[in-house]
Amino acid sequence: MMGIGTPTMWGIFVAFVLVALVVDFAAMRGQGAHRVGMREAAIWSIIWVLVSFVFVAWLWWRLRDAQGPEFANTKALEFVTGYLVEKALAVDNIFVFLMVFTYFGVPAEYQKRVLMIGILGAIALRAVLILVGAWLLQHFHWLLYVFGAFLLLTGIKMWWAAGQEPDLAGNPVLKWIHRRLKISPTLDGEKFFTVHDGVRMATPLFVVIVMIGVVDVIFAVDSIPAIFAITLDPFIVLTSNVFAILGLRAMYFLLANMHEKFHLLSYGLALILGIIGTKMLMIDVYKIPVGWSLAATALILMATMVLSVLIPARTVPKRPGTSSLASAPAAKLQSAPEAREG
Repeated sequence: MMGIGTPTMWGIFVAFVLVALVVDFAAMRGQGAHRVGMREAAIWSIIWVLVSFVFVAWLWWRLRDAQGPEFANTKALEFVTGYLVEKALAVDNIFVFLMVFTYFGVPAEYQKRVLMIGILGAIALRAVLILVGAWLLQHFHWLLYVFGAFLLLTGIKMWWAAGQEPDLAGNPVLKWIHRRLKISPTLDGEKFFTVHDGVRMATPLFVVIVMIGVVDVIFAVDSIPAIFAITLDPFIVLTSNVFAILGLRAMYFLLANMHEKFHLLSYGLALILGIIGTKMLMIDVYKIPVGWSLAATALILMATMVLSVLIPARTVPKRPGTSSLASAPAAKLQSAPEAREG
């Protein structure tokens, strides 16, 4: 498998991530279940960004000594671009997380643990998908065109669906869970399983974990090909992806109360996916410089955020069958006949 990653570099990366996770877990355990405020979320977001740039600074320094400053600059730019693309796409994912939490009535103080478990699952999932994807692209070059077409179509679909509320009540995964698990009508702290009326049941928080995992799988299918359009180096793809994910929890709490202000952001993300898909489709005709991809991504994000503030959101009629998330408490799980039947 081609790439800049040596056993030593992979080992340092793994150690870097493990130390970061241990520190994060220790901080979370010490604080206990609590509502994360804007100030705390902003501080942790800054910390994770700084950690990511400490890593890329180390990467640049190592590559500069080994292969020269020009090569080091290229790889560092690929990392930063991949990191920004992943962060950008994560914003849309965060809004879906918010809808899931709201739908199941999960209090803010319990969301932190759920997100932490989701991040661990996301890191493991991406490690597998990226390494497999890198191997496939190395042996089957034509898959680049498949990924490019997929990203382009996903961008078009995202543009078309922008502003529409997902129908979580009709989600097939949620229906499958209803049919196979007994689910308690209420939460039991941060527990995933509880005893209700003498019967052991899964709590709504367990269902939320499953739904978050499903959302992340769908998100990974979009975001991983997008970074492969920037670089085929598995080390850069995986490290930029993982470092972007590490700050996902802090970014969630930072943006959770601001999602309505950026109502045009989905259009910007759709445009970014379309550009990246086109870039991948043109890879054998004209290779668009990584710097251009970085500049386009940053410019589109800033433009859509500014326009979201300047242009008031219009009321979008809900699709037939779509329930209001704000009015769907956790007890709704027990209202379905299949949930009562277990």
